Amino acid sequence: MAKKKILLNAFNMNCIGHINHGLWTHPRDTSSQYKTLEYWTELAQLLERGLFDGLFIADIVGVYDVYQNNVDVPLKESIQLPVNDPLLLVSAMAAVTRHLGFGLTANLTYEPPYLFARKLSTLDHLSRGRVGWNIVTGYLDSAARAMGLEQQTEHDRRYDQADEYMQVLYKLLEGSWEHDAVANDRQQRVYARPDKVHKVRHQGEFYRVEGYHLCEPSPQRTPVLFQAGSSERGLGFAGNHAECVFISGQTKAGTRAQVDKVRAAAVAAGRDPEAIKVFMGLTVIVARTEEQAWAKHAEYLRYASAEAGVAHFASSTGIDFSAYALDEPIHYVQSNAIQSATKTLQNNDWTRRKLLDQHALGGRYITLVGSPSQVADELESWIAETGLDGFNLTRTVTPESYVDFIDLVIPELQRRGSYKTAYEQGSLREKLFATDHPLLPADHPGASYRHTTPTGALQHA
Repeated sequence: MAKKKILLNAFNMNCIGHINHGLWTHPRDTSSQYKTLEYWTELAQLLERGLFDGLFIADIVGVYDVYQNNVDVPLKESIQLPVNDPLLLVSAMAAVTRHLGFGLTANLTYEPPYLFARKLSTLDHLSRGRVGWNIVTGYLDSAARAMGLEQQTEHDRRYDQADEYMQVLYKLLEGSWEHDAVANDRQQRVYARPDKVHKVRHQGEFYRVEGYHLCEPSPQRTPVLFQAGSSERGLGFAGNHAECVFISGQTKAGTRAQVDKVRAAAVAAGRDPEAIKVFMGLTVIVARTEEQAWAKHAEYLRYASAEAGVAHFASSTGIDFSAYALDEPIHYVQSNAIQSATKTLQNNDWTRRKLLDQHALGGRYITLVGSPSQVADELESWIAETGLDGFNLTRTVTPESYVDFIDLVIPELQRRGSYKTAYEQGSLREKLFATDHPLLPADHPGASYRHTTPTGALQHA
């Protein structure tokens, strides 16, 4: 029986400090060059050399101002501040690669669906079908205030809005243009057939849209849909819409439980449990020998900022950890922040000292340290014991951490049959799901918005 092939995304952000904070000060780190096209095109080419499935680019709207009730630490340590737009990177990276996918984070709360649909279609065209969208609703009060709202919308209510947002997008991306709407007939002077292009009319609680989708159908129509919510409401949303789910695991048993919940959510929505690929965030520090790897880990620790990591986590939970003494128990507080983050504090065993220890490398993801064979052992173990499909690999020192992984770990996984030796052809969706069809599968709710009759009647009411 063939081994399950591990899927891999590089996890990054259009900024200096992303997950493992403080390492921008390392002399070999180049993340301060994030403002240049070369930084991103060279990274894309590097990842394609390593046969990565995608570059998953996170994003936020707003700033991390919970810790100390200001942005002093985020500014000094560049904790996702400054941060540039992720979508504008894709054209350049797509131009220098042929297979690498691009998972792009965009906050639907602040992106009108009519215009956002055009952005997605444009990028899907330019990349020849290699785009995914990480659906987020936001969690920062600072973003809400910056965008003219008095406060962040309540957590579950944001998902109600997201459900309707997806309806609008499906109508635009899947239903406005029929598959044969484009004739491109010079002799008859008909580029698009008027009877095959339909006006979208949507009147809902959150959105009112009347208009034609501005783009002809792109290779995937709807990009691959990523989502990262693990609350009960977030899982319900994922079961209906997500094709890839990103989780943050701390133990194999806990991760197994999260994966099972994602699969169950898909089943509850009438979909195949394997219709969703589940990725976990992970940091890897590897060298040719275990001793060298731990020496590199020790070197990185000298530059990492645990306080910056805790300041980041403070905004994830909505709790100002700076208000607590080092060994004072941190009290769980219900908030509209990231529910999975706040749940980790419910046992009341956490103190600021423990959080600083956990964030010693600047972030709180599981960190694997060792030789290529040791890292490969652990990666295979996580896949086998948890049901994961793959990993979102964070960066430490840029681009060194990705170079090390590609040169040392990838060949070891390939030797074991746990990682592909070449890209398959086709779109991002075709590659991830080993299918020969670039569009949403028939059991996905978005597929029901496509026109399926000669008269152009919408299949979905």
